[in-house]
Amino acid sequence: MTDSDTSGVDSDAEGPDTDAVPLLAPREGVPEVAVSRSEISRAADFLASGTGPFAVDAERASGFRYSNRAYLVQIRRTGAGTVLIDPVSHGGDAVEVLAPLAEVLAEDEWVLHAADQDLPCLAEIGMQPPSLYDTELAGRLANFDRVNLASMVQQLLGFQLTKGHGAADWSKRPLPDEWLNYAALDVEVLTELRDAIDALLDEQGKSEWARQEFEYLRTVESSPTRRDRWRRTSGIHKVRDPRTLAAVRELWLTRDQIARRRDIAPGRILPDSAIISAATANPDTVEKLTALPVFGGSRQRRSAQVWLDALQRARTAEPPSAQEPSNGPPPASRWARRKPEAAARLEAARAAINELAQQVSVPPENLLSPDTVRRLCWDWVAVDDTAGAVEAFLAASTARQWQRELTVPALTAALTAAEPTDSP
Repeated sequence: MTDSDTSGVDSDAEGPDTDAVPLLAPREGVPEVAVSRSEISRAADFLASGTGPFAVDAERASGFRYSNRAYLVQIRRTGAGTVLIDPVSHGGDAVEVLAPLAEVLAEDEWVLHAADQDLPCLAEIGMQPPSLYDTELAGRLANFDRVNLASMVQQLLGFQLTKGHGAADWSKRPLPDEWLNYAALDVEVLTELRDAIDALLDEQGKSEWARQEFEYLRTVESSPTRRDRWRRTSGIHKVRDPRTLAAVRELWLTRDQIARRRDIAPGRILPDSAIISAATANPDTVEKLTALPVFGGSRQRRSAQVWLDALQRARTAEPPSAQEPSNGPPPASRWARRKPEAAARLEAARAAINELAQQVSVPPENLLSPDTVRRLCWDWVAVDDTAGAVEAFLAASTARQWQRELTVPALTAALTAAEPTDSP
């Protein structure tokens, strides 16, 4: 779990409690980490003795490792307390070793904060929730300005969680005591936070909206990975020449292969800035390459031939197109020139969604995906039954029922108003 702040639209909720009580350590102390099969089995039995939902969190090593795997799993349940699970050091197949734990976790609801971050790595080790409550997403629906865990705990429960080690290298072993304390605190009051935000959503008449959102989040399939991920290289916007783009692509792909094989974050193999530098300079000797920034270091000198080989492949490869293959509408800034009628629809639709978002006190992006709005306005063809066509489009775009009930009338009116009229 990370501590990064996420802001929404203006909130009617009260500001942070300056008299919040510091939450410095778990009530029962920091438990020992369960590593072996027998320890993990005992942890499962321990959780089975409790009641109610499971507060769940996972720590990864983003920025240090290539994989997005979980390196620590924290679980808390009323009547049982907290367990800390090491899912990587047991010496066996993770799904098999963790099966007793997964079986217990299938008994009741999971409570997570920012569940979309943790569900994939938990599914990777055989853990999937039978039902879900995401306190961060609940905070967005309740229209909180800040929905990070620390802010919500302080605002709703009156406890102060200090920022800690969320961005640390959780693949490190042994894990320091202060890291384990931080990890245990991430689930210490998560169930209480769930109850508090759930009561607020009930007051606002949004409980059913939240239920639909949580179920969608629990069951949605992951989006396919971008085909041309190399185009996300930082600084690539400065590159226009196709041959230089080919060099960026080959260097990126080479780095990605090394990073995947060694399970190291790509930026720790070679920073993006070095890829852009080498692609632009296009050196053809070790001496020229190592004269560039970054490549002169001892580690990069040892790998110099690897990068030179990549540059050589780029010189003979088919150069990529300057623009990424389209997978949807172009940037909205180009609409007025390329398709002015779509630009008029988008302006009207955005205004309608923003006005509706203010009325129901939900951030516009949670009321309806901005990408869905853009695609609707770009692809729209006027029909007799505008409302029915909008409803069908949103349903096909996986908009939830509550979203469609709110937005179809507003979008129908906006699209109708934006239709060009014939001049007399």
